Amino acid sequence: MKGLQSGHYHPLSKRDIEKIHETTVNILSDPGIKVASPEALKVFADNGAEVNYETSMVKISRTMLEDALSKAPSKVVLYGREDKNNLTLEEKRTHMGTGGTVLDVLDIETMKKRRASIQDIINIARLVDYLDNIHFFMLPVYPREVEGHNVDVNRFWWGLQNTSKHIMGGVYSKEGIRNVISIAEEIAGGPEALRERPIVSMVTCIMSPLVMDKTYTELLMEVARQGIPLVCPAEPLAGATGPCTLAGTITMSNAETLSGIVLAQLVNPGTPVIYGTVSTAMDMQTGSYLSGNIEMGLINASSAQMAQYYEVPIYATAGMSDSKLPDVQAGYEKMATGMITALAGANYIHDAAGFLEFCTTFCYEQLVIDSEIIGMCMRAIKGVEVNEETLAEEVIRQVGAGGNFLTNTHTLNHCRNEFFMPQVSDRNLRKKWEKDGSKDGAKRAGDIVRSVLETHEPLKIDKEVFEKIKSRYDEYGIIQPS
Repeated sequence: MKGLQSGHYHPLSKRDIEKIHETTVNILSDPGIKVASPEALKVFADNGAEVNYETSMVKISRTMLEDALSKAPSKVVLYGREDKNNLTLEEKRTHMGTGGTVLDVLDIETMKKRRASIQDIINIARLVDYLDNIHFFMLPVYPREVEGHNVDVNRFWWGLQNTSKHIMGGVYSKEGIRNVISIAEEIAGGPEALRERPIVSMVTCIMSPLVMDKTYTELLMEVARQGIPLVCPAEPLAGATGPCTLAGTITMSNAETLSGIVLAQLVNPGTPVIYGTVSTAMDMQTGSYLSGNIEMGLINASSAQMAQYYEVPIYATAGMSDSKLPDVQAGYEKMATGMITALAGANYIHDAAGFLEFCTTFCYEQLVIDSEIIGMCMRAIKGVEVNEETLAEEVIRQVGAGGNFLTNTHTLNHCRNEFFMPQVSDRNLRKKWEKDGSKDGAKRAGDIVRSVLETHEPLKIDKEVFEKIKSRYDEYGIIQPS
């Protein structure tokens, strides 16, 4: 299940939303946003923003904000190489998947941390391709073999080869952006075809508090000019780079991501830009970043309501854990934030599959377990369907007092679509569980990982296109997995 309409959970009232919006307008107009890119300062100034070149501060008026929001599409479709994997981001339609980007992986054989590699991108992409509950592939690791200029093209290329689901990733250089787009154009069938059916999208970043740094801002403008779907998320840390109160952090995050939306629309009106937040809180006991705290879920669920208020799609963050292993802590932390953010109707929930340890480590077993958690979240979104067929009044009459429904046709018709069917969870009696090796969830997930990597073959890229791209490996800086 993906793309189900949600929005059942509302941490903010209508009055709360309006207060956050008005405070956001006040912040954007004074003090405004610090913009470290001279190129971006000129774009703002040329379009009527109040720019102080000495302090690099830009004041965005209510009118400029409203004009940008009117130009930003309310619906963004992220395409897969197969239509079954298309994602429609609008209103309260929810999708959940992987996130990015971490340096380390828990090795599936040793359960020891090691640096991520290109082979991990290949393996993770194949697993995502197989797991129906994971709706998209956001590039989750930074492979050790690549350096600076060629990291973008290597991550996207090896991902594109190994899953037909939509691929999103953070970007690190203009050259990398252009190379990725060049490859995606070849696969999609040309520049126009890619813009009509984008199989890749890209993420930049706004720095908290209230800063557009030079590098990410110029990457944002490059992606916008290219007309590729773009996310410009903010990541204030409540109590550190954001106010300690959740309402304050939500407001500042709102102001920051909206500033990115404004710039994208000034650069290229109509750019398919997605409201973004990666906001969470600092641990008040240790001063460290947290990813499994319930407050992260509250912030992101509330941010989903803000995006819905502006009628733009949202890239939200949930389903992470601070645990170091795929254990019970990982389970309850991931389910808590994932469930409430999904029920709030966030459109594209990233980081929801595979991450552990404060979002620093990828775990193969956890990816499979998270697919199960996502499946449960989507079942909760689906809710209870009430109609003449599901009320089953006539069936109840037919079976009557003291009967059973097991052999009734109604049960046969609904048994496969009414209930979530897990792959990892063990629902056998203890005797059968012991006979099968007394495995816990992590070990059962590991068995699934090994089976998929041994047997699953993703949709291949057209042979002629593949050979054309391969002939340009040196030009693109593409390297083979080590």
